[in-house]
Amino acid sequence: MTHTADHKRVRDSYDLVAQEYRDRIGGELAYKPVDRALLGAVVEAAAGGPVADLGCGPGHVAGWLTGQGAEVVGIDLSPAMVELARREHPGAEFREGDLLRLPAADGEFAAAVALYSVIHLAPAELAPAFAELRRVLRPSGTVLVSFHIGTEVRRLDEWWGHRVDVDFHFLQPDAVAGLLADAGFTVEARLERAPLPEEAETRRGYLLARRD
Repeated sequence: MTHTADHKRVRDSYDLVAQEYRDRIGGELAYKPVDRALLGAVVEAAAGGPVADLGCGPGHVAGWLTGQGAEVVGIDLSPAMVELARREHPGAEFREGDLLRLPAADGEFAAAVALYSVIHLAPAELAPAFAELRRVLRPSGTVLVSFHIGTEVRRLDEWWGHRVDVDFHFLQPDAVAGLLADAGFTVEARLERAPLPEEAETRRGYLLARRD
């Protein structure tokens, strides 16, 4: 599988911080009731069908979804994250892959979540990523997308003591909703919230959408 130069930067950066990321963020759902509620809605919408966790990191969300009875496939760009996820959450399946070329069959999933993963895509990559998301979802499949709200791009060259090179693209909810609509989704719910004390100080956006 080929990656653009930028995706290699993202992949290499997450490989470096994988264990630290898991140690610091792997338990985050314990203090995120809104996220748990939205993820619960995704599990209900999947109705027993397989759920994709796109940009799954160390697998903690996939593990939570599995605990709710879902059949889960986590996909991440970082081999180190995938290795961690497989070790920590044996109840789910994990694959290495890119959001622009998902290692999944057409219509494989009943639902999907993409929590803070599209923020690493360049603006021009969002439309093809959502088209690829549509490809792997079944008709009427549900997706939950979350992101930091804004217009800035934050580049990190140091992260928890590691030398990295990764961009975080803040996004506008209306723009993301429009791109989802263009890709063949109907946005059914949107939510914004302030950061929790344990989180980075960014406003958070969530869109729940259904594949047409």
